[in-house]
Parts: sequence; structure tokens; C-alpha cells
Amino acid sequence: MTSRTTTAVLIERHGLPKVLVEREVPLRDPGPGEVHLEVHTAGVNFADLFMRAGLYDTVPPRPYSPGFEVAGEIARVGPDVEGWQEGDRAVALIRYGGYAHDIIVSKRNLFHYPDSLTPIEAAATPVIFLTAWVALFGAANARAGETALVLTAGGGVGSAAVQLAVHKGLRVVGTAGTEHKRSFVVNELGAEACFDSRGNWEPDVLELVGDRGIDVALDAVGGSATPACRRLLAPMGRLVFYGLSDAMPKRKRNWPRVALAWLRTRPLHPLSLIQQNIGVFGIHLLHLQSREDLLIPALAEIYRGVEAGDWRPIVDRTFDLNRDGAVEAHRYMHGRKDLGKVVLVNPEAAT
Repeated sequence: MTSRTTTAVLIERHGLPKVLVEREVPLRDPGPGEVHLEVHTAGVNFADLFMRAGLYDTVPPRPYSPGFEVAGEIARVGPDVEGWQEGDRAVALIRYGGYAHDIIVSKRNLFHYPDSLTPIEAAATPVIFLTAWVALFGAANARAGETALVLTAGGGVGSAAVQLAVHKGLRVVGTAGTEHKRSFVVNELGAEACFDSRGNWEPDVLELVGDRGIDVALDAVGGSATPACRRLLAPMGRLVFYGLSDAMPKRKRNWPRVALAWLRTRPLHPLSLIQQNIGVFGIHLLHLQSREDLLIPALAEIYRGVEAGDWRPIVDRTFDLNRDGAVEAHRYMHGRKDLGKVVLVNPEAAT
């Protein structure tokens, strides 16, 4: 047994981005079915902000490191690991722990990625594209010719969903908070239109699609946006709910804002679905890790499409994988400045 440590950014208490700390933490040896992955890059997701603010329920006891997705190189291989060896590049999907220079991870959570992708692109891909894929084609069973409404279309999952839907032959309408993002969603990602998410976009969508409505709505916002999506659904339309960003304040936990977003989202009664002939799905990607039959082929298809140029991760900015970089990344995302994906880069690793 060796005695090793690694550098990690941790959540020791909840609050503003500045509460993040950097510590040297023990790094155990990989056990059976595990590998030691040297982390080169880590994707930053909106759920990381919820974790730090204390608004996320499925977390370990503090202190812990946030981070769902990383890309790196295998440094050591534990017993009973087949198909991987030292020096292999890999991405890992994990429940937490990604803001670290090294992690111990089960081989079940490892995925190969194409040699043509940089570690930054590799880490920017799994969570956003898998979430969008499962939402569109798993939950909603979206099909060519249908109309999809994508809220926060300029964000990570939103930008992935727009690209996937357009490529698969759907008519896509989006919402976004700035003119720059709206222009990008239409002119670069291929949506037919993108409306201002800060205003009342429901009449604009209705005017565009007509009384027939939309077939699929992807909602990571909640609050008043959710009932608006439901009103816009056509008969046999599907609403896929995967977030509550309306509850997140600019910087820190705000319980009145959380309560208001929760109340505005409104509870659903099964009879209301029958009357409108609609379906509502909820998805949480990290609670789907037991569905390898769904995720592994989906991620393989996603990376195939990235390599072929059918779609691409939109990387907005990178920050150093240390305490200062993580704080700035969180501040940047709190300000809703990100267009696409934010990635942390290990300054000690060759990327």
C-alpha cells in the first residue's frame, strides 16, 4: 500500500463561490475493477453551483469535491481490470469528485473517446450531450418532422440539444438570455428561431408554431417556464424536465427564491395530463448509471457524431483546475455569461 496525495478543490461549507477551498487529500490505490485516472480536464456543470450553494440533495458528507465529468490519462490499473492499461486516454462520468488532479474510478464509469478530440473537448462532451440525448430520444422519443422547444438553448445542454435535434430533422425553437446567444443559436447551431428568455417568450413561440403547438419541450428552468411549456404542447406532446435553474440566485443560496421557483413550477396531477393528452418526464443523468445499455451506445454515437462533424461541444471558456480557477468559473456561470461549456484545465498536466 502506497501513501499518495493529490490536489482537490473542495466544498467544506455552502455559500458564495469563494467558499471553495483547495486541499491536499489522500489518494488511495485502485482496488479491484478500478483505475487511477490523472485528470487533465474537468467539465463544469450548473449542478456544481447547486452543490456549492447547498441546493443539491444527492451529495456525500462534506468536505467533498464537485465535478461529474473528467478527461485524463490512466496512471495505474487495479486488479481485474480488462480493456484498459496505463497511458490510455479516457473520460469518466462520476457522481462527484471531478475537481481534483487525480481520481480513483471504477472501470464501469470509464469511456474511450476519439483520438481526434482534445482533452478539453472530451471533457466538454459527456454530460451535456448525454443529457440532451436521453431527453430527446430516450424520454421524449423525438422524431424527424416534430417541433422541439429548447429552453436555455445557449447553455451547455441546450446547445447540445439544439444540434442533435436539428441534425435528426426536427424543427427547433429556442430561448436564451442575450442577443449574442440568440444569434448564435440560430446562425451557428441551426435553430429556426430563438426568443428572449428574460421576457414573455410564450406568445412569440405560439405565433411561430401556430395553434398546433410543439411536440417536445426541454425544460431546465422550472418556475413559470414549466406551465408555459405545458400550455404550448400539442396533443401527444412531451415535456422533459431536468433542472430548476430559476431557483439559483446570482451567487448564493436564497431560500425565498427557491420557494418561489418551486411554487411557480406547480405540481402536476395525472388528470391534467389526460385532459391535455400530454406526457411529462423527469431525467437525472447521474441516476441512470445502472442503464449501461442506454448510456454506452449513446455516448459512442455522440462521439462518433463529434468526430464526423455532425455536432460539436461548444467550449466557451477554460479556467485552471485549482481553487482560483474554480471560483472564477462558478462566478462566470452564476452571471449566465457562458455560451456552451466551461471547462477546468489542470495546469500541471500536458493537454
